[in-house]
Amino acid sequence: MKIAYLDCFSGVSGDMFVGSLLDAGLSAESIEEIIAGLKIDGFTISSAKEGRNHIFGTKFSVAFNDDVHQPPRHLKEIKGILRSSDLPPQIVETCISVFERLAAVEAAIHHMNPDEVHFHEVGAVDSIIDVVASVAGIHLLGIEKLFVSRIPVGSGMIESAHGIIPVPSPATVALLKGVPIYESGQDVEMVTPTGAALLTSLAASFGTMPSMTIERLGYGVGTRNLSDRPNLLRIMIGSDAERGRLDTVVLLESNLDDMSPELLGYLMDLLFEAGALDVSFCPIQMKKNRPGIRIQVIGRPEDKDKLVGMVFRESTSLGIRISYSQREVLERNEVTVSSPWGKMKLTQVTDREKGSVLVPEYEECRRIAREQNLRLRDVYAWATTKSRGPEK
Repeated sequence: MKIAYLDCFSGVSGDMFVGSLLDAGLSAESIEEIIAGLKIDGFTISSAKEGRNHIFGTKFSVAFNDDVHQPPRHLKEIKGILRSSDLPPQIVETCISVFERLAAVEAAIHHMNPDEVHFHEVGAVDSIIDVVASVAGIHLLGIEKLFVSRIPVGSGMIESAHGIIPVPSPATVALLKGVPIYESGQDVEMVTPTGAALLTSLAASFGTMPSMTIERLGYGVGTRNLSDRPNLLRIMIGSDAERGRLDTVVLLESNLDDMSPELLGYLMDLLFEAGALDVSFCPIQMKKNRPGIRIQVIGRPEDKDKLVGMVFRESTSLGIRISYSQREVLERNEVTVSSPWGKMKLTQVTDREKGSVLVPEYEECRRIAREQNLRLRDVYAWATTKSRGPEK
């Protein structure tokens, strides 16, 4: 699998993202062809080699013609531009999802409907080009999974279309919800809303670099001269060296000493229905020698608020510890085989060292045991003997 790791040691913006892809081997001609498919004019794009702290990369730029007015746009107008373009459908839909993400956070900030959001900085032509070129570049380079480092954010104040606002901007903060960030120590904007929207729309995981064999390397050049680091965005492209894949999960934990087992069972059911990946209870010894239960919930970062709300609503918890972690999981997919009782669904698990194996699923074995009036362990025993691939 071809993967990429985006090292955001100096933040990220849309033009830096495009520059890093170009520097890693993306053809400038292919990007020009993609941009031409938008059927909008009044600008020119260019790329050139520039250095920051004696490290050279590619600077991607959009320049506007003086005689052409570029108005801010609503989400509907941006969707119209994308859907009437000559871009491949998968690129169009991904770009639309990026702008819908932007519209959703802007709408929440300004208390309005997403369709009513009047984009300014992120609705301008240069941001449309940055989004389209980034999404198309990932596609053209054949990158199947994008991993991203922790994100450094700046501080201070900046001028925007709405006046003076804090850094990170409200939109950037909202977009980075659930993403590991840290203070950069720089009194400048390190992450733009467009950059944040691209990362959170395209990344499979945030955190440490995955095990990989690097084949290409690129640097996207930013516009600033920072005091303690080069203003560059580094991308490493190569093949996955892991047995499985990495993703980021949110981990919720709370200690309870005054809740009945019946309510805990009900809470577990609700958490799984709300999207939890795993829920477990562990007996612990709490203060004043009281026996208690530690509840641990693993979920997707985007489900954090929903899962936290469920724990507070249905348990006696007064506080929840929240952390983010990476997990490596083996590739898996559902296959159907013929069994003595008809078609049966099994899970095919792929391990690069051991190959593929088929494993039984409890609910499927339970269904067959009930329908056929069999012992569950007999159905399991038959299913565990299966080692061949799915039937054609």
